[in-house]
Amino acid sequence: MRNHRKIWLACAGLLVLVAALGVTGGKAMKAQESGTAGKSGYHLIKKVKLGGEGGWDYLTVDPASRRLFISRGTHVMVVDADEGKVVGDIPNTSGVHGIALVPEMNKGFTSNGKSNTSTVFDMKTLQPLGEATTEKNPDAIIYDPASKRVFTFNGGADSATAIDAATGKAVGTVALGGGPEFAASDGKGHVFVNLEDKSALVKFDPVTLKIEKTWPLAPCESPSGLAIDAEHEILIVGCHNKMMAFVDGNSGHVIGTVPIGQGVDANRFDAATGFAFASCGDGTVTVAHEDSPDKFTVVDTIQTQSRARTMELNTSNHNLYLVSADFGATPAATTEQPRPRPPMVPDTFTLLIYGR
Repeated sequence: MRNHRKIWLACAGLLVLVAALGVTGGKAMKAQESGTAGKSGYHLIKKVKLGGEGGWDYLTVDPASRRLFISRGTHVMVVDADEGKVVGDIPNTSGVHGIALVPEMNKGFTSNGKSNTSTVFDMKTLQPLGEATTEKNPDAIIYDPASKRVFTFNGGADSATAIDAATGKAVGTVALGGGPEFAASDGKGHVFVNLEDKSALVKFDPVTLKIEKTWPLAPCESPSGLAIDAEHEILIVGCHNKMMAFVDGNSGHVIGTVPIGQGVDANRFDAATGFAFASCGDGTVTVAHEDSPDKFTVVDTIQTQSRARTMELNTSNHNLYLVSADFGATPAATTEQPRPRPPMVPDTFTLLIYGR
């Protein structure tokens, strides 16, 4: 009897342990599904299927109106940044890559890669106001408040086009000496742009349109995303050899690097929190903290969604916005398409909102 009782007690104890583990595991699973915050405090707060046609590239947010502008190939989708609802659209922007906003003039500008133009639109009504001519394949686009100019960075011409924000007309060109990727302004009379094919960083004067410096970025290779800590003149560079580099904007020296994921496309910097972000196509966002102007430390890796490589930061509430979609199988390579891309599954385009 004693042996039977011991066996029964042991079995009962095992059942209690299994049940406890099951409850704990269930709670952990639910916590993961609800978006548990990492050390940075960031977690998924909203996931919204936007649907619609077209691929995507850059995202731009207007903190004042709480509108998010998303390029969709032939048009710009305008979304309520809090609710994730589509509230408008800017059509006829063929091959659109990015959007730059000039709130003090109530104007927005697009970079239309296929038509070599920039559409000027009213930020409130979204109605077109005009069109500026750029050089071949304008891609990245930013506004420089010091010169009151918008700059498109033309991948097919290795140049930047300066557009007067007030008139909406092109007023000059900067020959960059390599293929531009993204750019940033310090608001103090300097514009910086990555040269992806040269693994270099260019610094130019937005008024005179003269190049001041071209710096090598080693050990950073194939720089993509670019952000800036304007107060300390530090550039945050996303590199395709899986690192985020920090560059002194006065000397051009790489003062530090941290590891990131694969396929980086965008970088952002939040001056209020000291966080630098790198979003990657492998479904991660690396968060590094600026401990001091010459020291950055990784504090978190946010798990997002595969191909969620573009990103925007809302400085008013510190939310991050990323987009992605579901994709089918990659078709076989052909002579016409040696590197075919998998097709996007219709109506799966999705907005991911992360907050603290």
